[in-house]
Order: sequence, then C-alpha cells, then structure tokens
Amino acid sequence: MNFLRTFFASVLGTLTALFLGGIILFMLIAGIASVVNSADSSAAMIQDNSVLSLKLNLPIMDNVPGSQDFQVSLGLDAESIQLIDLVTAIDLAKTNDKIKGIHLRSDYLVAGWAQTKTLRDALLSFKDSGKFVSAYADFFTQKGYYLASVADSIFVNPNGGVELKGLASEVLYFKDFEDEYGFKMEVIRHGKYKSAVEPYLSNSMSEANREQIGSLIASLWETIGSEIAEARKISVTELDAIATDLKANLVGNALKVGLIDQITYKSEYVELLKNKLGLSEKDKLKLVDYNDILAGNAEHKKGVRDKIAIIYAQGPILFGEGNETQIGDQVFVEAIEEAAKSKRVKAIVLRVNSPGGSAMISDILWNALEEAKKKKPLVVSMGNVAASGGYYIACNADTIFADPMTITGSIGVFATIPNVKGFTDDIGIKAEHVMTHKNAVGYSPFEPISPGFRKSALEGIEHVYDTFKRRVADGRNLSLEEVEALAQGRVWTGLQAKENGLVDELGGLGAAIEAAAVLAEIEEYNLTSYPKVETDFDDIFALMSPFAAIETQIKSALPREFSAFIEASTSEKNQAPRIQVRIPFSLDIR
Repeated sequence: MNFLRTFFASVLGTLTALFLGGIILFMLIAGIASVVNSADSSAAMIQDNSVLSLKLNLPIMDNVPGSQDFQVSLGLDAESIQLIDLVTAIDLAKTNDKIKGIHLRSDYLVAGWAQTKTLRDALLSFKDSGKFVSAYADFFTQKGYYLASVADSIFVNPNGGVELKGLASEVLYFKDFEDEYGFKMEVIRHGKYKSAVEPYLSNSMSEANREQIGSLIASLWETIGSEIAEARKISVTELDAIATDLKANLVGNALKVGLIDQITYKSEYVELLKNKLGLSEKDKLKLVDYNDILAGNAEHKKGVRDKIAIIYAQGPILFGEGNETQIGDQVFVEAIEEAAKSKRVKAIVLRVNSPGGSAMISDILWNALEEAKKKKPLVVSMGNVAASGGYYIACNADTIFADPMTITGSIGVFATIPNVKGFTDDIGIKAEHVMTHKNAVGYSPFEPISPGFRKSALEGIEHVYDTFKRRVADGRNLSLEEVEALAQGRVWTGLQAKENGLVDELGGLGAAIEAAAVLAEIEEYNLTSYPKVETDFDDIFALMSPFAAIETQIKSALPREFSAFIEASTSEKNQAPRIQVRIPFSLDIR
C-alpha cells in the first residue's frame, strides 16, 4: 500500500510539474510572439495628423528592471518608464511628418529633478521644429508643472490648481532618540560637510550643513524659477512672489497670475486639440504612444552594426552581485569588461544615478573603468545624483556631463557603527569577551568601540580620503590643494560643479551619447544597455504574485520617512560596518 501511495504521488507530482512547465513555456512563447507582433504592427500604425501622447503616470527611471518587458508581454502593467525611451521618442517625433504635436500629462510626475530637466530640454528641442506641445492636468505638482511650463498651452481642471511653493529640504535628527532608548551610532568621519552622520551626533542642524543645503536648493531653484519665468513670460521676481504666497494653489488664481492658459475639463480639452489639428467633431483624435515610435525606429536601425554601450549605475554601491537598482562589484565589473571587449561597442557612456556607498567597491569599479578607458572612449552622464562613491566612479572619464540640477561632489568619507549597549543594559543583557590580544574583538554592538579600533578605523578613513582626492586630482587635472578646497564632503549642484571644474559639460544623457559618438568617430549607431541582468523564474513568479501588488500599495501608503528607512534597510542588508563614500544625507527636496 505504501508503495502504491508513493508511486501515485510521484506520478501526480510529475504530471503537475509537466503541466506547470507547459503553462510557463506557453506563456514564454506567447510573450515573445506578442512582443514581435507588437513591434511589427506599431511600426506601421502611425497615421497622418497624429499626436504623441506622453502620459507620465509611472515612475521615470534611468534603467528599468529586465523583467518588465516580459511582464508587459503577459498583459501586465509596466511599473516604470525608462528615461532614454521617452527622450528618444520625443526626438523621433520631431522629424516624423505624421506627428503634429505632443499631448503631455505630468500631473503627479515621479522623477528626479535632473530627469525632469532632461525631459523638458527634449520638449524644447521638439518645439524648435515648429510643432506644438499642449499640457493638461487635473492638478499640477511643482515638478509636474516645471515640466509642463514648456508647453505652448497649459490647461487645468476647474477643480485643480498649481503647486508652486519653492524648495525645502527636511533632515531628521536622532540624538535624543538614541539617548532615550540606548541605541547609539558610533561615528568616524573625515570632511567638514560629511553630515550623513550629523543626525546621530546632534539634535539640530550644524551651520556647515545648513550652509551647504541652503546653497544647494538655492542653485536648484535658480534653474527652476528662471526657466518657468522665461516660459510663462513673467519676471523671476513675480514668480518668487507667486511661490512665496502660494498664489497658484487655486486654479482661478493660477490663471490670473499667468501660470496657465485655460480652465477646462478634459473632454473640452480634447475638442480643443482636435480643432488645432483641423479635425471635425466626429473625427477621432489620433494619439500615438511613445512605444509605437520606438518600435518603428528599431526596425529602421536593424542593419547598423556599431554600438554605444550605456552602463547604468543606479542605486547604492554595495558589496555583492548587484542588479538594476543596486551597484554591486560582480555584475558591474562584468558589464564594464564585456562592453570594453566587444568589437561592436565603439564607446561607453556610464550613466550614474547613485549616492555612493562602499569605498572598496567604488575603487574596484573605478579601476575597471580605468582599464576600459584604455580601449575606447568613456563618457559619464550624471543623473539626479552622482555623489561621493557615485562621483568616485565617474571622475576618471574622458568627459563628464552633469545636468544643472544633478547633485554631485561629496568628496569625503565616513563610517557608522551601531552600538546598543545602553539598550541591552536596560533589559538585562550583557556581553563578555575572552581575547588573546587586546583588539581581538574588533567591533561588537554590545560595547563601545575601543580606542585601538577607533584609531585603526580613522587611519583607514584617512587612507580612503587621500586616495579619493588623488583619483579626483588625476581624473580632473587638478592639484590636490584644489581638490581639498572642493572636498570635505561638500555637495554641489551640476551647475556649481561645472563652475568649479568637477564636471566638463552641462547636458543630459542624450548629449553624453552624442559626445561619445564624436569621440568614437561614428555617425550611425545603436544603443545597447548594461548590466544585462538575467530574469529567472523566481522573478517571473514574483510578478504574478498578488502579494507584489499589495507590497507596492503598502509602500506607497507609508510616510516617506518610513519608506526611505525600509528601502535603505533592505538594500543594505548583510552589509557589515564598512568605510563609506556616500552623500552626506538622505536629501528630500520638495
């Protein structure tokens, strides 16, 4: 009887596995077929008198997860939009005679300031062709309005408004919490402005930190304010007065002060667009998705062999493998070496969107890029943030591009070591040590760090800081004294970094790609992305899980401080206390 039970259980298990395998195989084939058919049909579906529809209702990322294409092929919704796809589609629409203009929806734009600036510049370039850009929103957030301000006409829902309030930054301080509950962060640092550690040492902001954050957001607002004022044909002084008194929050006031052109419902807006295109009331507005334009371009470039590799360095720099949202040494060194060896890749563009992280991994990546630069041109494009370790890996490029609103610099080093002795003493837990040598324990969260350990860690930090400065001096052709004046952990905007020599040019990813093509002496090329992270079955099943949607909803409902804490905790798990080259604070500019 036991034999029969085992036999039938084995047969049932085998049949179940075959059934599930068949379903997965069918889905894979169907997904591939769907992608191919979609590309073929999209290339031919653009009709005359069409409008490119840019509905920016998903987070915009430099690099999207590799699993997203498969996810979309299964009929599931995409979770993000890739920046280069939007910029390329806008550029292609500019020269496509069938496309007469752009319809923009950027109500609640989820993107960094530098990414938003890149999109805005692309729309400005599109307008140079003589075609129109029209924007509609139920309500504009400040960032969404900054992007939409480039439009020829801006329309808002009768119950909407425009958020225009200036910029602010909020930093949380934990010193009183540490004292109250017995949790302490032991801090070792180098850099006057390296204030990532400041919240653990004080319950208020230092003057040095206040100075650098104030300078940073003032520089950002200088770009934002001047560009909005120019687009809306008002003075910067008038715009500042609107922001100071929140005069545009109500839609009627927004119209009165000149930030929008018309108050209307979406249905009426659609009719206005149709009139602009010379369509009758019965005609249907022909809206084209950006993916339709990209599909046609892919078909056009099939015969082009030369490539420019874009290596996306996105997220914190950590020990370990790495993926699309975390920069680990294994995946990224392999990506750099593969791009350097490929005969079809004629140049490399390193797109950096990172606050930094591990000093060791930053130097390993720097070395891999240094070797790659010996074989072909290396151009850096800085995104929203390329600071500390993010700047470390960028500083040796042939040319560095930053957006005026990039946050960069932060040339400084620190280490943080958690200590819970006060808490464990309160609850009756005690640690005892037996040692062969006085510094054998090294680090223990249950005891204050010893003078010997602190001395050793400080020596390590000084060594990393000196190496960091040397890398910058060599890469930027500056003296060590000049680097020291720009260092100390100070953070700069891209505009400031251009003025002080930390970057070469102001421009987005497109400008960096064009510069790489010039250095490589090629005119026609395709783009290829790295790292190429494989999607395994665990990723596929995770996409299908109902818990994935629940997790997303929970994260979106949490206050931003808790969301940031969870993100930092999960992305840096298993990271032992190590020396960090990282941006000096978690900066949320709103």
